[in-house]
Amino acid sequence: MYDNKSVTVKRKKDHLELFRAAPIDSRWTTTLLECVQFIHCALPETALDEIDLSTSFAGHHFRAPFFITGITGGTPEAATINRTLARIAEEFGIGFGLGSQRAMLQDDDLTTTYAVREVAPTAFIAGNIGGVQATRYPVSEICRLADRIGASALCIHLNPAQEILQPEGDRSFKGILTAIEQLTHELDIPLIVKETGAGISRETALRLRDAGVRHLDIAGAGGTSWIGVEILRSHRDKDPQATAFWDWGIPTAAAVCETGGLGLEVIASGGIRTGIDAARALALGATLVGAASPVLRAYYAGGLEGARNYIGSLLHGLRAATLLTGCRASRELATAPRFIRNPLKEWVAERREPHA
Repeated sequence: MYDNKSVTVKRKKDHLELFRAAPIDSRWTTTLLECVQFIHCALPETALDEIDLSTSFAGHHFRAPFFITGITGGTPEAATINRTLARIAEEFGIGFGLGSQRAMLQDDDLTTTYAVREVAPTAFIAGNIGGVQATRYPVSEICRLADRIGASALCIHLNPAQEILQPEGDRSFKGILTAIEQLTHELDIPLIVKETGAGISRETALRLRDAGVRHLDIAGAGGTSWIGVEILRSHRDKDPQATAFWDWGIPTAAAVCETGGLGLEVIASGGIRTGIDAARALALGATLVGAASPVLRAYYAGGLEGARNYIGSLLHGLRAATLLTGCRASRELATAPRFIRNPLKEWVAERREPHA
C-alpha cells in the first residue's frame, strides 16, 4: 500500500537534474494561446503604473494574477529552491505551489524541505499530493500534510499520462474521484485539482464540479512535457512507442475554454512564458496564470535574482498588454476586444457542437 521512499527521492533528484540540463517541452503541440489576437487600443487614456493587476482566488487576495506552480520537495536542494521561490512569492504578493508531498508521507524528517511559511508568512502557499496517494492514505493523513506546512490550499494532482510512461509509475487510477469528494468535505482549506501538462477537459471538469471541486489548475499541453521527462529518465527517447505520447494532451488555451462557464476558478498553466501569454489566458477566462519550469530555469541561471527578474519581467509584460488593450485592470481582459484564430476557433466550435 505504501510507497518506496528511496524511489521517490531518487525520482525527485532525477527531475531536477533533467530541468537543470535543458527545457523539456512539447515537440510539436503548442499552447494555442498564439491564436488569441488582441485588438490594439491606440488611445488607452491611462498610465502603465496605474494598471491594476490585483485579483482574488480561493478567497485570497493576490497583488498579481500569477502562481508559481508546484515544482519540488523531498531533497536538500528542493528545500533551498522552495524557500527561495516562496520568498519571491511573498515579495510579489503571488501564489507558490510546493511539489508533491509524497515524500512527507514516507518520512516525517523530509517535512523541512517543504517548510516555507517562515519566509512567506502571508503568501498563498499550496500543498500538493497525487490523486493516487489520496486513495491510499486516510483522509486525515492527507489533511495533516496541509496542516504541517501551514498551507493556504491543497492541490491534488492528476497525472495518469505521466505515470503510465514512468517505469515505476502507477498503473491504476481507480477511486480518485471518490477520494477528492471526501477531501472537499474534510479539508478546512480550498482544494485545487490540477493536471501536470495534459490538460483538463470539460467532461472531467463537470465530474469534479459535481464532486464539490471549485478550483482547477488545467495545466495544459504546449509547455513542459512531463511525459517527455519520463521518457528521457528511462532512456526511451529512441522508442517510437513511447515518444508517440510525447505531445499527448489538451493545449492550454483549449483547456481554459473547455473549463470556462462552469462556475469554477481556473488557473491557466502549461507553456505560460511571457506577459502576453498570461494576458491571453486571462482573456479566455482564467483567474490566475501559472508557471513552473521557466521560473526554475531562471533560478538555475541566476539564483534568487534570476527568478525575481523573470517574474518581474513577465508581470511587466502583462501590465503592458493590459494597457494596450485599453483595459485598466488585468481582471478586465476577459472582456477585451480580440480575435480568435484557427485552430483554437475550430477546437471551440467543434467541442460545442452536439454529437450523435
